[in-house]
Amino acid sequence: MPDMLTIALSKGRILEETLPLLAQAGIEPAEDISRSRKLIFETTRPDVQLVVIRATDVPTYVQYGAADMGVAGKDVLMEHGAEGVYELMDLKISRCRLMTAAPVQAKPVQGRIKVATKFVNLAKRYYASQGIQADIIKLYGAMELAPLMGLADEIVDIVDTGNTLRANGLEPRALIAQISSRLVVNRASLKMKHTRIQPILDKLQLAVNELEAQRAASQKV
Repeated sequence: MPDMLTIALSKGRILEETLPLLAQAGIEPAEDISRSRKLIFETTRPDVQLVVIRATDVPTYVQYGAADMGVAGKDVLMEHGAEGVYELMDLKISRCRLMTAAPVQAKPVQGRIKVATKFVNLAKRYYASQGIQADIIKLYGAMELAPLMGLADEIVDIVDTGNTLRANGLEPRALIAQISSRLVVNRASLKMKHTRIQPILDKLQLAVNELEAQRAASQKV
């Protein structure tokens, strides 16, 4: 519907942490998303709907205008590109780190290195920037298994607490990027629907500022 404002959200942790921010902006799903198999949800605003999709698809939906706005991790935006979208806000949620990791106390590989990751483009750019020749092996999950099975010397993956790495005999090595969730907007939508989008952006920024203030206060306790 041309008069509908569509916001694309990533499944999982990002969705859980985005919904409270949207609620402070006056946008709440009309039903419990976690209990539904639907992908499109009406909200408390009749002119706003939410679509819940895979994180890697959010930039594409926003780029081609199927969604006016979206929330995706910086890792996804860096890996898949963000052409045709504006990255307007760091929501400061779903924070983690994109890092290299290798078996504990493993000696540096001499010469060409084998790296397993789902972030193929990011890994290529990173190792090239370090002057390291790397064979990038694309995997879709269980990265920690690759060094244990001799498939790779290192992995490039998202690290939160590092517990999964430690449980599998790996340790984080180099930091590639700090990751958090970002709000992206379709360029045409920002122009054509600016009067409706801007108030949402303003309220979201206030919600983010409040969240940061709460974090700062809790750290002082």
